Amino acid sequence: MAPRADFAALRASPADVRVVTSDGSSIPAHSSVLAAASPVLERMIVGARRGWDADRTVVRVLGAPSDAVAAFLHFLYCCPDPSREKAAAAEDWGEDALGAHGAALLALAHAYRVPWLKRRVEAAVAARLTAERAVDALKLAALCDAPRLHLACARLAAKDLAAVQRSEGWRFAGRHDAGLQLELLQLLHDADQRKERWERERASQHVYRQLSDAMVLLDHIFAAADGAWEACKEASPCEDGVRRGLEQLMRHFAACGGRNRKPAACQRCRRAFQLLRLHASVCERAGGEPCRVPLCSNLKAKMQEEGVDKTWKLLVKKVTRARVMPALASREVPEAVKKSWAKYSSRRAGRFR
Repeated sequence: MAPRADFAALRASPADVRVVTSDGSSIPAHSSVLAAASPVLERMIVGARRGWDADRTVVRVLGAPSDAVAAFLHFLYCCPDPSREKAAAAEDWGEDALGAHGAALLALAHAYRVPWLKRRVEAAVAARLTAERAVDALKLAALCDAPRLHLACARLAAKDLAAVQRSEGWRFAGRHDAGLQLELLQLLHDADQRKERWERERASQHVYRQLSDAMVLLDHIFAAADGAWEACKEASPCEDGVRRGLEQLMRHFAACGGRNRKPAACQRCRRAFQLLRLHASVCERAGGEPCRVPLCSNLKAKMQEEGVDKTWKLLVKKVTRARVMPALASREVPEAVKKSWAKYSSRRAGRFR
């Protein structure tokens, strides 16, 4: 890991601060580097210099092994320069130190408010996450406010919960921190609930798309000329089986319901009548052109006169949306929008390096 050129001269200069760890080890450092990297260390240095022995400034960094504190200080000396993003991206950030002291470095970066190091260590710990350390990492993520690590632990537990339950961390949490186990199980339960809800929504959207396609097919089926259907057949999103089913249903409605004048007595006629009513609700003919689908104008006038309930309005809205959304998704994105999204994505990726 190569230090910044601005700090290269400081390494040869005498240190004016001693960093004392939990085991009594003393690490010489420079106050200007520590104060520039961490506001917490800056306040500690200012407070230490207010005493009688101002020439011998001592900063105590407790709660972590001396090797982890030394690695933490080494990272502070190699703080990335925002004006040189390409050079900082090409530097080696000490993968060995992150692998050996990842948890301690995350705690130190959080406690001493070094956000760039916290993001880096959080990503490294999440990348090295295993089922044996998932519970410990989940507790660490909660204490250090690390949402990405928290999400990685939840995903790992959802993928292999049995392996997580066999770990020593899970057994320790069961004896001393049952709330942590409950939190993890609640996360998995919420994830399952979201998955089921998404599946239901996808299934309902599929039904709305089928109804939207059926409305298009009704226009094609009742076209006056055979050539009109042949011209629209390739553009139809439905399969031939659906078209034949609708044709048979409409023939049955014409033979059964139209003759007996009691469509409510037959289940197939009720289904056909609901499709015709839905078509009348979503049909929008431009320029006053008459619709070729039977009962369209009559049903539309009846619904305008008598009104419809909220459930039917919601169904019409979702079917109309299912017809419009595929066209919006397949439209060509303007070049200016593509450049804007590319610029935004590059900036967002640079924030989490």
